[in-house]
Amino acid sequence: MKKICIALLILIASNTAFAQLKNNITKSKITFEIKNLGIKTGGSIGSMQADVNFDPAKLDVSKIEAVADITTINTDNNTRDGHLKGEDYFDVAKYPKITMSSVSFKKKGGNDYVGQFNITIKDKTKLVDLPFTYTNAGSTALLKGSFKINRRDFGIGGGSLTLANEATIFVEAETTR
Repeated sequence: MKKICIALLILIASNTAFAQLKNNITKSKITFEIKNLGIKTGGSIGSMQADVNFDPAKLDVSKIEAVADITTINTDNNTRDGHLKGEDYFDVAKYPKITMSSVSFKKKGGNDYVGQFNITIKDKTKLVDLPFTYTNAGSTALLKGSFKINRRDFGIGGGSLTLANEATIFVEAETTR
């Protein structure tokens, strides 16, 4: 009996450890903007997976978890992309993913909501408010929002004098319902 219990615990632990994020995103777009030398610059992150279980009638049990693959960052400049992937910025060799996990949701009116999300970049987690719209479209739903982060809170870019501290991230996701 003891061996069966140990075997079951090992099986449960291995399933939990290797469980992948259920992806119900059909389309996604992540872009960002930041000022460098006072000029707006930006780019995109080309790959995101998410498990969206959002129900406007049941905000207390709704949940959104997302993972963005930062190795797919693209600023239309290969040299800059390489620099952003390096240790001074995102250190993609060590931290290839950015994660978001919802904590709570509030309705603001109409299709407008605010979600509180734990965002983890480079093993640093911060709670961020993310205002977004949620629109039903038959068998799919569209979520669209933006939020600001301080790059220094996550150890991105060090103490650069030319790069602004605040970056704006725009997220759009179409999900199956």
